[in-house]
Amino acid sequence: MSTSTANSSTFLDSVNRMLDDAMGLMDLPNGIDAQIKACHSVYYVRFPVRIDGEFRIFHGWRAVHSEHRLPSKGGIRYAPEVDQSEVEALAGLMTFKCALVDVPFGGSKGGLQIDPSQYTEDQLKAITMRFAIELEKQGYLGPSVNVPAPDMGTGEREMAWMATAYRTLHPDDINADACITGKPRAMGGINGRIEATGRGVQYGLHAFFSHPEDVAAAGLEGGLAGKRVVLQGLGNVGYHAAKFLEEEDGALITAVIERDGAIINDRGISIEALSQHQRATGGVQGFDGGTYQSDGRAVLEKECDILIPAALEGQITLENADRIRARIIAEAANGPITYEADLIMRTRGILVIPDLYLNAGGVTVSYFEWTKNLSHMRFGRLDRRMNELRAHTTIEVVETITGGKVPPDLEKKLTQEAGELNLVRSGLDDTMRTAYEQIREVWLGRDDVHDLRTAAYIVAITKVAKYYTDYSIT
Repeated sequence: MSTSTANSSTFLDSVNRMLDDAMGLMDLPNGIDAQIKACHSVYYVRFPVRIDGEFRIFHGWRAVHSEHRLPSKGGIRYAPEVDQSEVEALAGLMTFKCALVDVPFGGSKGGLQIDPSQYTEDQLKAITMRFAIELEKQGYLGPSVNVPAPDMGTGEREMAWMATAYRTLHPDDINADACITGKPRAMGGINGRIEATGRGVQYGLHAFFSHPEDVAAAGLEGGLAGKRVVLQGLGNVGYHAAKFLEEEDGALITAVIERDGAIINDRGISIEALSQHQRATGGVQGFDGGTYQSDGRAVLEKECDILIPAALEGQITLENADRIRARIIAEAANGPITYEADLIMRTRGILVIPDLYLNAGGVTVSYFEWTKNLSHMRFGRLDRRMNELRAHTTIEVVETITGGKVPPDLEKKLTQEAGELNLVRSGLDDTMRTAYEQIREVWLGRDDVHDLRTAAYIVAITKVAKYYTDYSIT
């Protein structure tokens, strides 16, 4: 994943060069730019686990890009291609992602070089718990210092195992649940965390499409209804983003690209039906709701209104950038466009909604889970019934004054429970709207900023720099 060619930057190079472009437009105090850019620390560990009667050595990393705010935050991915360069790039993105959406964390990321499909559940549990112990021993796991979350190849199950390992080592830590986010609800997880990144993509697109002039800048008009969407990656993020856009916003999913090929249907693909087929068969081939094409990567070039890369980094490069035919690229994945390809997108007038904004839903809801764990109280517990009573009282007053009945659909909205899921979605929606307005202000307010990515970096860097200059010990 982090390999490069003569004509293409590595993922880490791309992040750093995009960062440099933004800092070049800012008046930062001397030396702050180097501090902001540098990765604070990287821990590389090799550890043995007994598998089928023999010891196997596993390689893992945890990078901390910034500790300007604590704890540092970021997911842990399991993949055969994981390496230190990739983890450092992801940790850097996390720093600026958290700053952009006003989540009070530093940036971190972890990875284990492993193909999870090659191990049984019991073996994965042993490997994961050993990895967690290794991280904890070096200060890379704990509710006040470093808080992992799920990423590619991991989920609630792995987070539960890591949380169990930490609690075993710290049985007297009352805040132990906050050492990990993305946990099952029974272990202190939060409603809405699984859907969070995909839901954030939807809310980010809502924020963009709420401004007709921004939509016009992409050569489009109107809302999301009827917009042709090409999706790459039907994992957790891609599935939820596309499902919400299709079922709630009326977008038309015209192609879905996966590892084994792509499904194309200009009349629209049912994401739920395709996902069920994928879970049953292991791929998209054989799905009867569209035409199968074995060369999935080529489908990135299919004409559409919105292209959503929701898989891996480095998918749009110098090799295919000139052939992309989307009006908007919505980066649901981290780093799907290389630095060089990003320059081509700007030249061609293709509007990119950047990763450090659009996929910030996961870390935002992780923040909600972390605060829930520290408060030891689920959201809505204190005021849920009070809000319900207030809504019913309002309805009674209106009906008494007017002598009529409140329409059932309006009554349903008024009495909607302020439960945890609704509160999480509300908080995420507000976060994405607020962040977009801050980005937009820089994008449209400065003559030297011509794209949303640079604007987003400027907003984030400004916030990080303020912490270094205003709250530094020295």
